[in-house]
Amino acid sequence: MAPTRREVLRLGAAGAAIALLPGAAARASNGVPEAIAGFSGGAAPLEGGVLLEVPEIADNGGAVPVRVAAEGARRIALFADANPFPNVAEFRFGRLAPPAATIRIRLAESQNVIAVAEVADGTFRRASRRIAVTVGGCA
Repeated sequence: MAPTRREVLRLGAAGAAIALLPGAAARASNGVPEAIAGFSGGAAPLEGGVLLEVPEIADNGGAVPVRVAAEGARRIALFADANPFPNVAEFRFGRLAPPAATIRIRLAESQNVIAVAEVADGTFRRASRRIAVTVGGCA
């Protein structure tokens, strides 16, 4: 017997409610380790060597200022460990470009922001900072 219209609506509403639970999908499988491994080609980044400046408290998660720099960096990627999509940004630097960038990012809630840099010798460096978000910026 085919489901009634009412049963279909009830199941759809239940599925939508589960999907919209705050951060449930992000916490279940946010993919930060996989995203970092994808950026670094599986190499484990070493701590230090990256300057990561973020405010300790962000009043508005919709526009959080971030400054990142690493001496001799070819690429720098930013990750947010509680966002629905952890890959926030990636910067590539030429030989003559200073290896530093400033950006405003969106954060769903209080979380860690992680910067991973590929430096000229082929190694990967990392830094992370905890940021408290009072009003989330992701919908």
